Amino acid sequence: MNQAVRTDILTVRGVSKIFGADRGSVAALSDVNFSVRRQQFVTIVGPSGCGKSTLMQILGGLASASCGEVLLNGEKIAAPRPDHIAAVFQEPWLLPWKSAQENVEFPLSLKGVAVAERRARAAAQLELVGLAHAATRLPHELSGGMRQRVAIARALVQEPDLLLMDEPFAALDEQTRTKMGNELLRIWEHSRRTIVFITHGLTEAIYLADVILVMAARPGRIVERIEVPLPRPRSIDMIGSEVFGQLRNRIWQLIGDSP
Repeated sequence: MNQAVRTDILTVRGVSKIFGADRGSVAALSDVNFSVRRQQFVTIVGPSGCGKSTLMQILGGLASASCGEVLLNGEKIAAPRPDHIAAVFQEPWLLPWKSAQENVEFPLSLKGVAVAERRARAAAQLELVGLAHAATRLPHELSGGMRQRVAIARALVQEPDLLLMDEPFAALDEQTRTKMGNELLRIWEHSRRTIVFITHGLTEAIYLADVILVMAARPGRIVERIEVPLPRPRSIDMIGSEVFGQLRNRIWQLIGDSP
């Protein structure tokens, strides 16, 4: 297919992952298949231990599948692809001796980007995440939500084709987590990066996503792909709607019924 008309940016085909060998082996993932369209926001939910984080590592080229393949723009992912894939984790992992600005610049400095360019790009991303006023602050001078926004800016400054997010708001309190969800949607509306987002929160999964992938318990596999029928832009009022409640109940049932 011609790259100019390709709509699926990410394709996962028959991915399985087995840890260990012989009698001590554990099947973490089994025959996982799905695709993600360009600029789509996809969330992945499932019970604890179903292999969500293992799948995320495989998508990012940080771990290999026992069988199957992952394609990004039609090319197989066999190793980390920092020029095309960026990740945000539960912990922001900021360098404590560097300012917010310097942390965002850091991946560009590793690539040898000229000082003036990387400073301009980092400043633009800090502006996007609402932290231009905190550019000179060190991580310990920032709140948990602010540190996570710096981590998001650091991922976006690399201009990735795919942004992977593994429970990025799990350590935050409920009020901050809700606020960060709204902030992420605002950033996504502006940047239109393709996002795959893992979460245990069903409300969060529905509120953010175009598509929800529901995983079953180990060995992890996709049991249903759900298109979210809510219009954009999203608003907090939608969480109390009948459609939202029905969708949340449906996902709960899918997770509860998985063996």
